[in-house]
Amino acid sequence: MDKFFKLKESGTTVSREIMAGLTTFFAMSYILFVNPDMLSKTGMPYQAVFLATIIASVIGTLIMGLFANVPYAQAPGMGLNAFFTFTVVFGLGYSWQEALAMVFICGIINILITVTKIRKMIIKAIPESIQHAIGGGIGVFIAYIGIKNAGLLKFTLDPGTYTVVGKGADKGKATIEGAASAVPALVNFNQPAVLVALIGIAITAILVVKNVKGAILISIVATTVLAIFAGVVDLSAIDFKANSLGSAFNELGDTFGAAFSHKGMGTLFSDSAKIPQVLMTILAFSLSDTFDTIGTFIGTGRRSGIFSEEDEASLENGSGFSSKMDKALFADATATSIGAIFGTSNTTTYVESAAGIGAGGRTGLTSVVTAICFILSSVLLPFISIVPSAATAPVLIIVGVMMLGSFKDINWTDLEEAIPAFFASIFMGLAYSISYGIAAGFIFFAITKVVTGKAKEVSPIIWVVNFLFIINFIILAII
Repeated sequence: MDKFFKLKESGTTVSREIMAGLTTFFAMSYILFVNPDMLSKTGMPYQAVFLATIIASVIGTLIMGLFANVPYAQAPGMGLNAFFTFTVVFGLGYSWQEALAMVFICGIINILITVTKIRKMIIKAIPESIQHAIGGGIGVFIAYIGIKNAGLLKFTLDPGTYTVVGKGADKGKATIEGAASAVPALVNFNQPAVLVALIGIAITAILVVKNVKGAILISIVATTVLAIFAGVVDLSAIDFKANSLGSAFNELGDTFGAAFSHKGMGTLFSDSAKIPQVLMTILAFSLSDTFDTIGTFIGTGRRSGIFSEEDEASLENGSGFSSKMDKALFADATATSIGAIFGTSNTTTYVESAAGIGAGGRTGLTSVVTAICFILSSVLLPFISIVPSAATAPVLIIVGVMMLGSFKDINWTDLEEAIPAFFASIFMGLAYSISYGIAAGFIFFAITKVVTGKAKEVSPIIWVVNFLFIINFIILAII
């Protein structure tokens, strides 16, 4: 095992990798509940999506661990599943089968741009200051996710400043889309879940500052136990029948291969008038998927040493899959198409992998442990549901803090460097999107260089990517 995963070379141990894998799993296990709930709104069978989520996560994460030997986990991406549901199906009127077909094509495109080194060229073209900004931005994003999951924020919306997306408003099940007038504020500390999360943040901070081994996982377990005693977790509500594996396999037949059925790929290009819209929608899928992954790798890999200087040199000068980054990019690219075949939206590398990395994960063994947890979740889902967001949110907040160190390498007194860095970092968290943060950073990098007479410093790759992002924003505004 040590020889295969190069544990000693990476400065880690089996026990540390196991703890890191468990930490990553619990930090992202919410996707097992959220993804089926989100995609089932389109008419997809809930249990089928649940099982497809597990299968896509297991296969993608195992490829990442065994082929690339890096501690990253994959699962259907948040944001991408919302785009799938509310924009592609509800907004544009495509069937969920056609949407799966688009996701599959997006995966094939990602494989092609990885094999042809286009992804590698994009990474090499990113200015160093933007790379540092992305690293810190990932920290802001993760911490913000944690703050929201902890229930520390509330948002006030006045009448007429929000719209209802989807059906079920009368039952409290519709999605509410608020305008920019939504006012965030700190909640009153009178809810048990919020109090448990606050105590969890304190526990996590203390354990991390004291350098306790397994601090992250210990904090999750301790906060979960506290949540049970505080009544945040109701053990009597565990439902074994509703999450039966047998019913999930029966429903999987409805989604497996649906992307290639006559309702999927068979009708996707049948209307020539809609082909431009189909292509632009696939582009939107691909841009978000590609840059979410690039941002995650750059943001977490450099600071932790997962992608060393030697590996970066191999990425630039080597051929084929000579570096860990090459292999990781390929592992990520293949996962989306695999997920689409089974019946889920884009599968991508999870930013919550940073929680496992923060717990000491440095090799693919972390990913293998996470994949095993996903396999076990197909049977033990009712027990996994015991771990509340109040227990995992503190971990995300503290890990986010750990990643802010990348900001020290940015010259914030030089506005030519600071403005693009701000949009690639702080804006990333506020926009709740890694890819949109990178887009804003790239665009303002080009603007600042042009107005200062340094346009030649902008790589042609950056110009092309900026053009594609702008087209993407225009298309989203129109549709």
